Amino acid sequence: MSSTLSLHLADEAATLRFGRALAEAVEPGLFIALSGALGSGKTTLTRGVLAGLGHRGTVPSPTYTLLEPYIFSKLDLYHFDLFRFRDEHEWHDSGFSDYFNPRSVCVVEWAENAQHLLPQADLDVRLAVAGQGRDLHIEAHTATGERCLERLRQREGSVGDVGAPDAGPVPPATP
Repeated sequence: MSSTLSLHLADEAATLRFGRALAEAVEPGLFIALSGALGSGKTTLTRGVLAGLGHRGTVPSPTYTLLEPYIFSKLDLYHFDLFRFRDEHEWHDSGFSDYFNPRSVCVVEWAENAQHLLPQADLDVRLAVAGQGRDLHIEAHTATGERCLERLRQREGSVGDVGAPDAGPVPPATP
């Protein structure tokens, strides 16, 4: 089972809008693995998802804390950043595996740094710098991921509305 979606995001605003669209397609129990070079838009995409779910506060990159939790009425979203992750014992000691449950959406930047510890990603999202914008490629690996990708396609009319007018404020980054 594998379904894919690829598109170009013209700028940061388009990445945020795509994140909002993705927020409307997620369901509890989803694991999204984000990959791409430093500065490719992983945290920006996550900010868009959080804005789409209703979060209005700041959205720090969890590079040093490894995890930032966000609790919503319909689901819990856990934003991991495993860029600096090096110690398998830290994963086990922290109880991070408990966050991957039927109520949660887990968004994991640099999932490849702990790939052997993580469950199969429902969606692999790869971002790459392309001029002033980003190229985005999503691959679904599970039935949950397929459903999410199908809802995203339906909501966006083949994801053609990414350039639509902004849908409101996005949580600011922290310095």
